[in-house]
Amino acid sequence: MKRVTGLGGIFFKSKSPKDLMAWYKEHLGLEPEAWGGQIFHWREKDDPESAGYTVFNPFKADTKHFEPSTEPVMFNFRVDDLDGLIEQLRKEGVAVVGDVQDSEFGKFGWIVDPDGRKIELWQPPDTDPSPAE
Repeated sequence: MKRVTGLGGIFFKSKSPKDLMAWYKEHLGLEPEAWGGQIFHWREKDDPESAGYTVFNPFKADTKHFEPSTEPVMFNFRVDDLDGLIEQLRKEGVAVVGDVQDSEFGKFGWIVDPDGRKIELWQPPDTDPSPAE
């Protein structure tokens, strides 16, 4: 089974996400979307007709989205078969957090790595809409 297929996003805590993204815009040219993060659009190397995106997004420092982790960073990895991968990871003794959630943006599941960092696993929908659409 293919496990991770790419980086879906980098999510991190910030005391002031809006000010931080303004800094990234001024100094690095990132253009935040209305919801606060930056979307990087790309095409698959082996299938240029297949598009995707990676998100760079600060969260408020007091966000509960990273729990049960106390780490300030959460990675989001793209996967092809979230249900199958979650099942396999459980068999391997990996800590799975909560239930798989399905939304217009795809399916989401969470695990915790050995350092206590919450990892988000994301199976994009077939249409792969970006958060801004």
